[in-house]
Amino acid sequence: MADGSNLPEAEALTLPHNIEAEQALLGALLVNNDVYDRIASLVGEQHFYDPVHARIFETAARRIQKNALASPVTLKAFLEDDPGLQELGGPAYLVRLAGAATSLYSVKDYAQLIYDLAIRRDLIGIGQEISLKASNVDVESEPKEQIVEAEQQLYKLGEQGNVDSGFQSFLKAVTDAVNVANAAYQRDGGLAGISTGLMDMDQKLGGLHPSDLLILAGRPSMGKTSLATNIAFNIAKKYKKGMRPDGTEGTIEGGVVGFYSLEMSAEQLAARVLSEASQVPSEQIRRGDMTEDEFRRFVEAAKTLESCPLYIDDTAALPISQLAARARRLKRTHGLDVLIVDYLQLVRPASAKDNRVNEVSEITQGLKAIAKELEIPVIALSQLSRQVESRDDKRPQLSDLRESGSIEQDADVVMFVFREEYYVEREKPSDDRIDEMMQWQERMSNLHGKAEVIIGKQRHGPIGTIELAFEGRFTRFSNLVKAYQAGAGEF
Repeated sequence: MADGSNLPEAEALTLPHNIEAEQALLGALLVNNDVYDRIASLVGEQHFYDPVHARIFETAARRIQKNALASPVTLKAFLEDDPGLQELGGPAYLVRLAGAATSLYSVKDYAQLIYDLAIRRDLIGIGQEISLKASNVDVESEPKEQIVEAEQQLYKLGEQGNVDSGFQSFLKAVTDAVNVANAAYQRDGGLAGISTGLMDMDQKLGGLHPSDLLILAGRPSMGKTSLATNIAFNIAKKYKKGMRPDGTEGTIEGGVVGFYSLEMSAEQLAARVLSEASQVPSEQIRRGDMTEDEFRRFVEAAKTLESCPLYIDDTAALPISQLAARARRLKRTHGLDVLIVDYLQLVRPASAKDNRVNEVSEITQGLKAIAKELEIPVIALSQLSRQVESRDDKRPQLSDLRESGSIEQDADVVMFVFREEYYVEREKPSDDRIDEMMQWQERMSNLHGKAEVIIGKQRHGPIGTIELAFEGRFTRFSNLVKAYQAGAGEF
């Protein structure tokens, strides 16, 4: 009674299955409905090879879910006209199943076997579908798209049957929370998450935490991309692999960084990182206009960066589904500890929506899903609306986020990059207004080289302002040494 899965009969017969295990599981279920709670998270009707068995399981499951009895007698009314069941002897087959039921303790093993064989059949089906699509040379079906689609199918298949998810005891949740706190305590009251390399930011955020979606927003020229590349470089250059406290091997410091650069090319982004690392202005790097000392620093920085696990994808207009698939692939092949997306509004939704708000909502939900699924922090850059420019106080706030509802709702942290120097510089008075010029120069002097990162929302911590130093020539953010710290050395 195999379902042929639209395959030729000879091929269908070779598909892996175990009719006896299905019969044993159904028999146990019909004898004791409590069995359902132990196997429902692992198998469903789609996992049964015999379509009659699948229909029996589905009918029984529907009855049990309604707190009604599922037995050979009660199921007879629903299935006695089933042609497949009639071939097996009609309702009497249900009685035989219940009569042949074996130990109830082994039902989990039967369920696992049925599930494993179903996965094998799905793998065979995916393999044949890949082969068939690859054989049909079609202009509409690009090989790259087929690869992404195949990866998505395989990953989806791999994520099925994760029976450890769902409810967990409070004891386990408390133990996990204590382990996180212990990790921070072992670092002298430092961070539970990954360090950004910026001291004041780490203190406010407690580092970058797995499963968090962080939005880094700002108007053009505020330095969003610069700050993101600085954080990426700081994390990648500190990468160390070793034995974790739980006994598994993995990242113990820093991390592997994936950077989606949807606006700039990989070369432009690399030039920014090199400029910061070598302290050579990026425009000089582009022109090759460097002194011998600058060129030596540039080469040394390039050598250091060669070993940094920083991976850049500069594919333009990437759909959120492909972005997720590529992130999974990177995690599988090289590891992945932090993902950065520059920037959110350039990501495409998987399918066109009726309005932009719904599209952005799908993208932010997709990014949050990636963070939770891969257990990594995701930093997504975002543009701000122009209404900031019309205010006297140009400091951004949550309402300035474009399509702000979904972004604000899905994000765990929302930060704004703000450089007052940028706006004051454009308010320069004419040279004949001496008093105004002096006030302007004093103001510029106070603001020079300073930037603010305003935390507008933080789900697990305080909001507030972080002051950073900004060197525009090297597009570099760094720790700001306060006046009272000036004598305490470099940070």
